[in-house]
Amino acid sequence: MTAPATSAEAPPARSLSGPAAQLAVQLALVAAVLAGAFAVLGPEQFINALTLGSIYALIAIGYTMVYGIIELINFAHGDVFMVGTFVSLALLGTLGFTAAVHDPLLLVVLLAGDFLVTMILLGVVGVVIERTAYRPLRTAPRLAPLITAIGVSFILQNLVQGVPPYFGYGPYATNAPQIFPTDAFLRVGGTNVPVLSLLILAVALGLMITLQLFVGRTRIGRSMRSTALDRDAAALMGVNINRTIAITFFIGSALAGAAGVTYGLQYGVTRFDLGFQAGLKAFTAAVLGGIGNTIGAALGGFIIGFIEVGAAAMGQARWGPAIVFGALVVVLVFRPAGLLGQQVGERA
Repeated sequence: MTAPATSAEAPPARSLSGPAAQLAVQLALVAAVLAGAFAVLGPEQFINALTLGSIYALIAIGYTMVYGIIELINFAHGDVFMVGTFVSLALLGTLGFTAAVHDPLLLVVLLAGDFLVTMILLGVVGVVIERTAYRPLRTAPRLAPLITAIGVSFILQNLVQGVPPYFGYGPYATNAPQIFPTDAFLRVGGTNVPVLSLLILAVALGLMITLQLFVGRTRIGRSMRSTALDRDAAALMGVNINRTIAITFFIGSALAGAAGVTYGLQYGVTRFDLGFQAGLKAFTAAVLGGIGNTIGAALGGFIIGFIEVGAAAMGQARWGPAIVFGALVVVLVFRPAGLLGQQVGERA
């Protein structure tokens, strides 16, 4: 018989495991990818890649959130992003702002209002889509909601094309108001960094961090995580499944709306068919990083941004999409769950 432990004995050492360890590993991988991209691309192209990757990441997070909750690949999500570009464009045009605004206070208020209104409206659009198109098919075979998502995508495209030119804009190669001064640069380590690029990166990172805190530390976030883990068990424990899924669609669509605003600010043009290519790349980013993992979706978005900008910098822009999908194939061959995805067993 061994003697009982006394109070003087030191407690056993804790091993780093569980969610904290997983998060640390994921952040370390993100940091490694960023460091490698900076070494290969150089500071100027690195900033361009971060800007493009931020837009892809915001769209990809919406994809991965919806899939994590109801296992639906929402192919209409890219067109929700496209609608966001037009909502932002129409809002700024209606207010009469079609040129650069040099008053800092007015610019901040205008940008904050543009982001807020666009995100709320697109969040409502996402909830309406979920309520009318996806909820009635929640118990149907998986092919039915998948085809419905493609149908919703075409509906959004045709709605944008059919809107009368009330605001003076058409659906084809429409120029977006450039309210942010494009000649504003910040000197960092001998490199001129566009202030707009820093703004887009700051907005994207701020929204991603806010989302992580919301999902991890709020009651609604716990409901979302429990629904993603086991919808039936969550319902038995009192979780309102319909409300949780609606909130998920609202958040994902709102992030797509924020991506639409940043796209208009950065590139100054939008089209009715913009959502197909952007949505396809964002979906690829979500799969590349690990579908169902928000950090993985963001990582996948940045990786695609690095690949496309790197290919363009080498004069091989036409090969950018091929390299992206080639990288996706290689990753899925060796890690089918994606870079940060976890292998899970099938439930009986």
